Amino acid sequence: MHTMWKGSIGFGLVHIPIKLYAATESKDIHFRSLHAACHTPIRYRKYCPVCEKTVENEEIVKGYEHQPGEFVPVTEEEIEEIRGKNARTVEILDFIRLEEIDPIYYNKSYFVGPSENGEKAYALLRQAMTDTGKIGLARFTFHSKRHLAAVRVYQNGLLLETLFYPDEIRPVERVPGLDKTTDVNERELETAKQLINQLTAPFDPKKYKNDDREALERLIADKIAGHKTVAPPQTAKPANIVDLLSALEASLAETPAKRPAAGTRPAKKKPLTAQKKKKA
Repeated sequence: MHTMWKGSIGFGLVHIPIKLYAATESKDIHFRSLHAACHTPIRYRKYCPVCEKTVENEEIVKGYEHQPGEFVPVTEEEIEEIRGKNARTVEILDFIRLEEIDPIYYNKSYFVGPSENGEKAYALLRQAMTDTGKIGLARFTFHSKRHLAAVRVYQNGLLLETLFYPDEIRPVERVPGLDKTTDVNERELETAKQLINQLTAPFDPKKYKNDDREALERLIADKIAGHKTVAPPQTAKPANIVDLLSALEASLAETPAKRPAAGTRPAKKKPLTAQKKKKA
């Protein structure tokens, strides 16, 4: 697995060197945007309309738009200063029970693996959390953002799950129509509960599949097998105008100008295109 983050878990005076690995992966089928006329992939570029040029990544800085068209630039150095010296530490703030966290707070999962010389301390923390039935509520910096996270035991290892902060969870009261719910009919309620009981089963993740993705994969495979694919026309490489101009100027410099003989009129210069055709 590819290491996505390297640092340590810290609680009290204990620091355990660790590495983070992506615990999940997207199985979505990704499409390219093509020009319908010729099926050429559409290109997107970072362009500055004032300087009228494409901007490279090293020329881009962060800016906060505090009002339309007016920005506050913020440097990477200023951000690093705010993060402080604990930017590479998963700092456990409290130990709590897993059931205390509502699933709405969960964001993304990462496997936690021991780093060099951290295997013993890693195993100790895993066993202590297993025996106490507790998980660690922590904070750490990842992808330029300060995250809240839950560190818990998962099978024979540890799992870190980033959490949304409370102010990132929208109030449920904003959902339209909740204030219009009516009293529940007792007979209807009993029927609904019976139906729930009939459909109740142990959770087996293997029986749930993404039918749409599998159907789309079959469609693509059938099109490939039936040679129903398209290829955009090859674009001609543009002539190197700079090199051509340099070659012409160098040729003029090496060729001495001929003066016309006395009493004769200078010959009219032929257009460059005509000279090329004659030479060819």
